[in-house]
Amino acid sequence: MSLRHQAQVAASVLASTLTGWRGTRALTDVKPAAQPLILFDIEACPHCRAVRQALTALRLDVLIQPCPKGGQRFRGQAQALSAKTQFPLLVDPNTGKTLQESAAIVDYLFATYGQGAAPQRLRPSRWMASLGSLASASRGLRGLSARPAKVAAQPLHLWSFESSPYSRLVRERLCELELPYVLHNLGKEQFADMGPARLRVRPGPYKPLPDGPRAAMLRRVGRVQVPYLEDPNTGSKLFESEDILAYLERQYAL
Repeated sequence: MSLRHQAQVAASVLASTLTGWRGTRALTDVKPAAQPLILFDIEACPHCRAVRQALTALRLDVLIQPCPKGGQRFRGQAQALSAKTQFPLLVDPNTGKTLQESAAIVDYLFATYGQGAAPQRLRPSRWMASLGSLASASRGLRGLSARPAKVAAQPLHLWSFESSPYSRLVRERLCELELPYVLHNLGKEQFADMGPARLRVRPGPYKPLPDGPRAAMLRRVGRVQVPYLEDPNTGSKLFESEDILAYLERQYAL
């Protein structure tokens, strides 16, 4: 790993610390969604972050339509769905609901896919938004503004969880390049999941909870590690955030 990339990871660790590492743990008593939800999102927006934290907790897959400032690809769609251009904007094809405002979205997600009320720790608040803004500032506001990029014919697929410092670097770049992607949330479900993939706190063979998204990833690719990116447009499959960032620059950035 280059020194420059190590510095970016360190700043991303600070961002996760400022937000209390919300978006790490996944609940297991949740209801699956038949189809991925759709989120019009800005990675650096603290209000969008609150919704992504809830999506991690509920183990929900979501199609991210990045809407960075200056973006042209999905902002028009978002405006057509709502009276004003405001993010986050959630569309649930399973129920036909379209919602704005992070608090309303989080309440809806837990009422529909959880066990009722959202945990207090995940309910959006003013102080959470303030800390979220500090977290974005610590990242130099990456994931806020659009950059020129080629169009991806099909959405990419990213396995991630919200507080993952390595995954954040990839999500920021996907947002800046306005690349749509299906976000497969892999929040930590048990004590054995804690720690990096190669240095988990429990020694011995890794055993995810059966029938969860981590077990599905293990069956799919042979290990559970984030970020993991699959690009159906090129057939590329990559682990390691530094490699993924280099790929996105090479393949899509102008």
